[in-house]
Amino acid sequence: MRELTYTQALREALTEEMERDPNIILMGEDIGAYGGVFRVTEGLLAKFGSERVRDTPISEAGFIGMGVGLAMTGKRPVPELMFMDFALVAADSIWNQAAKMRAMSGGRVKVPMVIRTQQGGGRGNGAQHSQSFEALFTHIPGFKVVLPATPADAKGLLKSALRDENPVMFIEHKLLYNTKGPVPDGEYTIPLGVADVKREGTDLTIVSYSRQLLFALEAAETLQREHGISAEVIDLRCTVPMDIETIVKSLRKTHRLLITHESHASCGVGAEIAMRVMETAFDELDAPIMRVAGLDVPIHVSKTLEEVVLPQPSAIVRGALRLMHGKGF
Repeated sequence: MRELTYTQALREALTEEMERDPNIILMGEDIGAYGGVFRVTEGLLAKFGSERVRDTPISEAGFIGMGVGLAMTGKRPVPELMFMDFALVAADSIWNQAAKMRAMSGGRVKVPMVIRTQQGGGRGNGAQHSQSFEALFTHIPGFKVVLPATPADAKGLLKSALRDENPVMFIEHKLLYNTKGPVPDGEYTIPLGVADVKREGTDLTIVSYSRQLLFALEAAETLQREHGISAEVIDLRCTVPMDIETIVKSLRKTHRLLITHESHASCGVGAEIAMRVMETAFDELDAPIMRVAGLDVPIHVSKTLEEVVLPQPSAIVRGALRLMHGKGF
């Protein structure tokens, strides 16, 4: 094991896979000479050359469309959206072309493309640079959707995404890049669609992903230390495929479920998790499912207001206490 930052783990995965597969081509705004706005692709232009690490014009519709075409003709493009919010600029290429091509061609045409992007708030970037869109990609069939929270998971999941035959939305969080954690030495991958129990517990189950997982773990420590409540914390890691089995297995121990994510509450991934649990494991629940998520308002530039909109560890603690003591339902 070594300790790497999230950024270093992603760069290591890209480097190893580009060395393994010459068909992998990176493209995006400022990813080459500048090394990417969050420095993930730093040094890759010098190592692999401009044919495989391509700086593009400021046209998400253009280079995402180019990526779809490359994937259809045998390459494995990895376009990078500088901010998740800009996915809407390339919506037709993403949802009408990449997501549907394999089904519409009867499996004859594949689109093995990984779109790397980052999302989320916490930096005061405002309403057009802080959104979380994982629910959009989860809703429309055709994409696999990956949201790693730790450096080790970021590397293992990205390597699996780069080898997948389907389009993959690989979603990072802008405040995870400088976080550090142990990363295994040598070759390893992590299968897509398998959740991970990050903390074992017996009193309630907390499900999360991406940066919000770190808040869930912080809240679990507070619950144990200050209230004697043992929380099991599950990192969903992927919303497509979605691993409900791991959640149900945990509920057989705890019988209480809290779901937390940074994105807006309405029609979010938390609602989908809750419904699938209700359909498959209703009898395991001793209390209504609790959801702690972002408020249904645009995200503010003001740091103070932004912290009100985005769910903090204290909100998870309050939700867990309501869940445990049956108050506020």
